[in-house]
Amino acid sequence: MEIHRLEKIWIAVSLLFIVGLIASIVYGVAGVGVGTVGDTGQQLDPSALDDTEFADPGGHWASEDHYVVHVVARQFLFQPGTQEPIMVPANTTVTFYVTSPDVVHGFDVVGTQLNTMVIPGQVTEFTTEFDEPKTYGIVCHEYCGAGHQSMAGQLVVVPADAMSQNATASADAANASAVNASAQASIATPEVPA
Repeated sequence: MEIHRLEKIWIAVSLLFIVGLIASIVYGVAGVGVGTVGDTGQQLDPSALDDTEFADPGGHWASEDHYVVHVVARQFLFQPGTQEPIMVPANTTVTFYVTSPDVVHGFDVVGTQLNTMVIPGQVTEFTTEFDEPKTYGIVCHEYCGAGHQSMAGQLVVVPADAMSQNATASADAANASAVNASAQASIATPEVPA
């Protein structure tokens, strides 16, 4: 059977396309280091986040050189992230745990390779390290409803010495004192009728 010249060209183009596709996948995984989010198997009831570590989302030191951040993505904000920025130390291993109580969201730290889906009932876990202090934007890249376009936040990387365990504890204590002082002032100040 004779293969015509035009058929040979199409076969060669098809094979080149297949080889190119496989090469780009291998380069993306091995060359650039693009990875997938691991399946930690951690699941939770999205309607009962108050009974989990997500009841008080935010960051804390897990050890001397490991910082952990719990983030709740909900319509239409990241908690923390939107109303107050997520603060993480530079040159330190940072592990994020992200979940959602309502719908599917995205968690994309702009300018980095941190980009994942956030699924209700699932805990998305990923670990990274930021080399230098910098402010990054966070956006939701999965349509989550009518306010999706406004779902954004900030991640602020600060020098590790500014985020020492003592500084974090002092900041938490100062915030608690300010809240208590505000509550005491509102209780102690009687309303004056007009």
